[in-house]
Amino acid sequence: KSFFGKTETGQPVDLYTLSNSMGMTVKITNYGGIVTSLTAPDRKGKFDDVVLGFDSLQKYLEGHPYFGAIVGRYGNRIAKGKFTLNGIEYKLATNNGENHLHGGVKGFDKVVWQAEEIHKKDEVGLRLRYLSKDGEEGYPGNLSAVVTYTLTGNNELKIDYEAETDKATPVNLTYHGYFNLAGEDSDGILGHLMTIHADRYTPVDKGLIPTGELKNVQ
Repeated sequence: KSFFGKTETGQPVDLYTLSNSMGMTVKITNYGGIVTSLTAPDRKGKFDDVVLGFDSLQKYLEGHPYFGAIVGRYGNRIAKGKFTLNGIEYKLATNNGENHLHGGVKGFDKVVWQAEEIHKKDEVGLRLRYLSKDGEEGYPGNLSAVVTYTLTGNNELKIDYEAETDKATPVNLTYHGYFNLAGEDSDGILGHLMTIHADRYTPVDKGLIPTGELKNVQ
């Protein structure tokens, strides 16, 4: 654990470094639950940082495209910044054109989480907690969110999400990492090949909102 800086309101922020016996390290800050660095071996055993991130808190405070952050209450877009739940219409910030994106103006990526270190025989971890109060960013209900990062002895980084609320509310927590498996000093990810075993996909409109159709991939 080390000091990472202060927010614009003077709130102190820490940086936690998790490491295992295999040489893998993960750096996580309790500001936004951001993974700032993930150093892992490739197939030849060469270690490199494989996620995009910054070395200072100030860079994150200046704004970024959700590099490595926890996204909530709701990851992705909500059309036209509003939804109806139990007969009540709720209005949210429209921070992505006419739509609501990633929890609003100050989502879970921009808050300081309470951090608890986890030490076990074959793994280390960081448990982050945040209470999103009723009405925050327009969402109903007090929502208690818990995100646990775990680094195992098998070079796995696991992320577990939990949430409890005292009122019905949309919740869709996710991790927003940008991976480059070729490493920090490579030319980019255009040489990467990813396969997704899927039969159908969800087409989107010009605002990137799903149309509702489940289209055949073929």
